[in-house]
Amino acid sequence: MNSKKFESLISHSRFSRYLIATNNDSKKAQNLYLANLRVAQSLHPLVGLLEIIIRNKINQVLTNHFNDTHWIINEVNGFMLHPSLTKIDYTTGRTVQDQWLRSEVNRARTRLIQANKTVTVGKIIAEQSFGFWTQLFDTKYYRLLAGRPIQIFSGLPTNYGRREIANDLNSVRRLRNRINHNEPICFDKIVIWISRQF
Repeated sequence: MNSKKFESLISHSRFSRYLIATNNDSKKAQNLYLANLRVAQSLHPLVGLLEIIIRNKINQVLTNHFNDTHWIINEVNGFMLHPSLTKIDYTTGRTVQDQWLRSEVNRARTRLIQANKTVTVGKIIAEQSFGFWTQLFDTKYYRLLAGRPIQIFSGLPTNYGRREIANDLNSVRRLRNRINHNEPICFDKIVIWISRQF
């Protein structure tokens, strides 16, 4: 495809990073863009599989922790409403209750009802974003869950704990979002690191 037409279709602002990386060689930039798509395509199923595994393992651990197969529904009025969950409302400067997890579960329930689907624990769990599961490694939730989320990992290196896991999962989540939004990932350190492993 003509490079000018290609650039006009994907936008100059999106294409400019590829042009910079190839010293303004339009053909090389176009090839780099297409290579980026292939890398994203190859990583998408792996990241998706990781998300499913993390979700299912956390569900198992928290089912045991709460001794409740319906924990995700029942804890909407449990730990998800704990008084320690606060955040700053940047528009008012006031401290308010952080109900993000609770609202995500309620949103999932609403989506299912609006789609005329039966609300089940499995469907509520499947509706949650990767961000929901990675948030459970945030200090405030992690404490309320007595550190249970880290139990999904075995054989962690010494001095590799909640913070490191949270950072890694958030890196994967950001990569997933970049892949899903067709952002350039070929410049990301994590992708470069992954590519060197093979």
